[in-house]
Amino acid sequence: MKFFNYYKMIIHTAEYVASYTSLKDCPPLDKPEYAFIGRSNVGKSSIINSLTERKNLARISNNPGKTQTINYYLINDSWHLVDLPGYGYARVSKSQRRNWERFIRSYLSKRENLQCVFLLIDSRISPQKIDLEFAGWMGEMHLPFVIVYTKADKSKPETLVSNIQKIEAAFLEEWEELPQRFTTSAIKDIGRLDILAFIDKINESFIPLI
Repeated sequence: MKFFNYYKMIIHTAEYVASYTSLKDCPPLDKPEYAFIGRSNVGKSSIINSLTERKNLARISNNPGKTQTINYYLINDSWHLVDLPGYGYARVSKSQRRNWERFIRSYLSKRENLQCVFLLIDSRISPQKIDLEFAGWMGEMHLPFVIVYTKADKSKPETLVSNIQKIEAAFLEEWEELPQRFTTSAIKDIGRLDILAFIDKINESFIPLI
């Protein structure tokens, strides 16, 4: 049986800080950071809004790939939730996509107070090469990350289980073991407390770098 400190996981405040296009402009390294990333249209904004219990903190767009900056949100005045640009779809030029990719990878590999990357994967669809490759790159860089399956409410239970098994089988073709996984639904708040408990546990041992 899991024990949660519910008070710690209450989101008392969730504030938009700023959007950045340069690593040097990002906030000081005095707070732990958790980055959320996934293919465009994976439901990232919905998950962020669900976690923070704020309907419009992260804007949900009908145009995949709209997020073009690194967006910072300050949670409970103690940690940052970082919304990274989605990959794999954005209707922009190839040069712009390359610039985004360089910026994202620079952030992920150089941001010293980044505690974990939440890799969002759509639980409704078959394994995607781009997700597997991105996870592989994070593994090569020794970046701590977990997998978040999104839109769990969109499939029947047996279909959901089957889809996730296929995704994990694809991962295990290259990985000896899988990172921690969370199954979520932004609509039904499935997995919300599990993710917040995971973050809270890491926050307890965080030592500011400045």
